Amino acid sequence: MLQKKILIAIAGLAIVILVFLFGTTIAPKSKTETPVASGVKTFDIQQYIREEKKHLSSSQAAMLDKLENSVTRGDVNSQLIIANTRLAEFWKDSSHAAEAYIYYLSEAAKLDKSEKNLTFAAQLILDNLRLEQDEAKLNWKAEEAIALFEKAIELYPNNDDLKVGLGSVYVFGKGRVGGPEETMKGIQQLLAVVRKDSNNMKAQMMLGVGGYVSGQYDKAIERLLKVVDVQPDNIEAIAFLADTYSAKGDKKEAIKWYLISKRLVNDPHYSKEVDERIKSLR
Repeated sequence: MLQKKILIAIAGLAIVILVFLFGTTIAPKSKTETPVASGVKTFDIQQYIREEKKHLSSSQAAMLDKLENSVTRGDVNSQLIIANTRLAEFWKDSSHAAEAYIYYLSEAAKLDKSEKNLTFAAQLILDNLRLEQDEAKLNWKAEEAIALFEKAIELYPNNDDLKVGLGSVYVFGKGRVGGPEETMKGIQQLLAVVRKDSNNMKAQMMLGVGGYVSGQYDKAIERLLKVVDVQPDNIEAIAFLADTYSAKGDKKEAIKWYLISKRLVNDPHYSKEVDERIKSLR
């Protein structure tokens, strides 16, 4: 059931657009999922890191050990920020272990508490989880991103981009593993932003995606059309609009927007995906 929700949430041509915009996630070498009583799978980041260490060369293991034991007496907080940042870089560059990179980057940002680093880490995780299809990792990444966005909002309450980011995590993350009530949490965050500024197209866009994910197709179309009217070259909005019309059963409008997205993307792989989708509608 949870896997079905994940596939529904990012189904259609919009997922191809996400790959174009955000790239692909790094494939893991090992999985550390643990089913719990509620049926929600959990991800143990420490177990994941222990498993990843087994793949390191002797020189990499020595370098990692040095980084892990680099904190001494004195200004421990500053040392921890530096250590976690370097550990994040190690896992990104030496091992290409995405989850370990995310974990240490997140830990450094929480200690540093600067708007720049909190936002960077939170947004990086959000972009990553949008393509995540592993339920356990998706739930963990969503929790990490929510914690970062909430900490940033606590420190910088007037930053609407942070609120849009938090709402987006619920739509693309928690809403996919926790049910419609989690999606609604994100929608409420986003509505608060557009009530303040109806021209905030980031919030309008995510409200459109939230409507698509939750099956409120008419509301989704209204929001997405508003975005496209202001930003006619917003490929992601156009792709979601096409998918929403398709899900609603409006084949004529779906084909119209698929063709527009095909023209704007102008990529053979994407064109093939669009042609197949249009063929299935006719």
